[in-house]
Amino acid sequence: MKKVTTLLWLILLFGVVSAIDLNLTKLNKKLSPPIAKRSDYFYRLHNHHIRDPYHWLKDKERSNPDVIDYIEEENVYAGKMMEHTRKMQETLYNEMTARMQQNDMSIPTRIDEYFYYFREEEGKEYSLYCRKKDSLENEEEILLDVNKLAEGKEYYSVDTIAMSPNHRYLAYSVDNSGSEIYTLYIKDLEDDRLLPDSIYAISSMEWSNDNSNMFYTADNLELNYTDKIYRHTLGANQSEDKLILSEPDARYYMWIYKTKSKKYLIAGSSSKTTDQIYYAEADDAHSPFRLLRNKVSGIKYSVSHRGDEFYIQTNDSAPNYRIVKTPVFSPTKDNWEDVIPTSKNTYIEYFNLFQDYLIVHELKNGQPLMHVYNMESKDDYYIKFNDPAYDFYTTGNANFDTDILRFSYESFTAPKIIYDYNLETQEKVVRKHQDIPTGYNHSDYKSERIYAIANDGTEIPISLVYKKSEFHQDGSNPLLLEGYGAYGDRNSPYFSTSRLSLLNRGFIYATAHVRGGGDKGDSWYEQGKMFNKKNTFSDFISCAEELIESQYTSSEDLVIKGGSAGGLLIGAVLNQRPDICKIAIAEVPFVDIINTMLDTTLVATVSEYEEWGNPKEKKYFDYMSSYCPYTNVRPQPYPHILVLAGFYDPRVNYWEPAKWVAKLRYSKTDSNVILLRTSMSGHQGASGRYQYYEELAFQYSFIFDILCINR
Repeated sequence: MKKVTTLLWLILLFGVVSAIDLNLTKLNKKLSPPIAKRSDYFYRLHNHHIRDPYHWLKDKERSNPDVIDYIEEENVYAGKMMEHTRKMQETLYNEMTARMQQNDMSIPTRIDEYFYYFREEEGKEYSLYCRKKDSLENEEEILLDVNKLAEGKEYYSVDTIAMSPNHRYLAYSVDNSGSEIYTLYIKDLEDDRLLPDSIYAISSMEWSNDNSNMFYTADNLELNYTDKIYRHTLGANQSEDKLILSEPDARYYMWIYKTKSKKYLIAGSSSKTTDQIYYAEADDAHSPFRLLRNKVSGIKYSVSHRGDEFYIQTNDSAPNYRIVKTPVFSPTKDNWEDVIPTSKNTYIEYFNLFQDYLIVHELKNGQPLMHVYNMESKDDYYIKFNDPAYDFYTTGNANFDTDILRFSYESFTAPKIIYDYNLETQEKVVRKHQDIPTGYNHSDYKSERIYAIANDGTEIPISLVYKKSEFHQDGSNPLLLEGYGAYGDRNSPYFSTSRLSLLNRGFIYATAHVRGGGDKGDSWYEQGKMFNKKNTFSDFISCAEELIESQYTSSEDLVIKGGSAGGLLIGAVLNQRPDICKIAIAEVPFVDIINTMLDTTLVATVSEYEEWGNPKEKKYFDYMSSYCPYTNVRPQPYPHILVLAGFYDPRVNYWEPAKWVAKLRYSKTDSNVILLRTSMSGHQGASGRYQYYEELAFQYSFIFDILCINR
């Protein structure tokens, strides 16, 4: 596979032909796309005779030469079609990288006598993880140089990075294919050497306070879910590790973390709708894990610790969540006492607990809020923000006994700022401001929040941003509309330096906060999942129609984009309203939902039943069949489409977008362009920071070429 991988990357990066003075629409008449062979594969389900002529593209081993040849052919074709845009790609790439902080450093976080941080060096893809002892003026110690570890590898991802409590051992996990199968390594910082310990197929880990034991969650590679927690003692072989907890239900995955107080290990198993949580004393690696509360279908909760009490966020008797406290010695529900009662209009997203403060992250009318409670005085207040659409998150708050809260703030027009906020005096100090070397004037850009009216009368928020001098509300602006709408994930407005390459060329960028996401809390999520899933698609269409009717853009200038479950959104919208847009971008799109959800050997299939339903049951099969993008491809015109896939992606396997593209090409009745580009990566795309901009420059060049944007 090494030879194949190298060939694919050469094709992707350099293309193979020159086509000066042509664009994609003209080239499409000269170059013939690959035609995937059709097979006679079929199966029966619920009295339906289901044909899947492209089933042969599904190769779990990723070794079938016919499949590899076809993926190569698609990449060669994409390279030929996009060769004439190489100059534009270079221009965009240079623009984007020029806005980067080539040499950058995170704000150091002090833990005991050490200051920890990571930094990036010009020309290097990956971070260096470092520390200094006692003072930032002292000599730097490089703990992990990911660039050296990644030498000679096309993909390299470091996930878990965990320091032992005595600051001697660094545990880190690595995936060098994109498969998301991580191996944990342990580095002895005193001797600057790797210990012989290595743990394969790990998901997460946490140190016990004795520095010689750790707990980790293990992936079941046969059944494809995280089903066990083990205790590992330094120096032992993985085969000797002690099984602590296990989860027999494949709908659930196991996890573990340590409370900010460092007193307790919290472990559990979670499905999309239900949690079960255990706790153990972190000082004693052999302390038993006690059950805090057993599974109750539909009940979610998370746990933190302060003093003699656990603090629990739960939706038990609280659709918008509440926070309760309960004695550590007897944390049964009978002993729960409300700290923050549930509210009809305010949704509790999550909370941070410190020695003297409780920080509650809320959503109200779709806007995030940060609510501060003084645990001693019982006073409370909100930290205020001014932008019409913004986001924030807490970061680097490793210490429990502190009155300083560190958080990051950004909006569509405001670059990221990291503050240290004094919870007592309510004063904030800027610790880091995202610097844009090429310059940036906040006042040149404007952000708005408007609303579309869905089919059932629901108001769907749309956040948008544009450059004032380029904006004309006469329908002439090109507009890129993104959507997601799944798993209750919030689609937050964030600042992007690469997005400036769109805005400076007259684009409007918009996010549709469709149902199925968490933009307005759990009720918003519930209205876009299972038998309500089609709300997600109709909401997005309503948003597109509103932007067109309000003359922000026109259908001839509209680009729609989504990735993963957002790719399912794009696929469903294209089947229903192919006329709504000029171009569609689908990144690792989850488009073959029925066939994937029928295969329980794939990653997360069983756990996804609570999101989409189980098609082995007729009621779910019938509903999913009504919107599945792959199933519903039919003879009709489709817009220009760029599809991006990851060959080693374990979440949306490469064959989903490959099958979809093959069926689209076979069925469509127009002469518009469809490109499939498969990279040697996983679900998140390129692992390096420069590689990311190469991929984005390719996408933008596809859009600009079709819309005839040459500046």
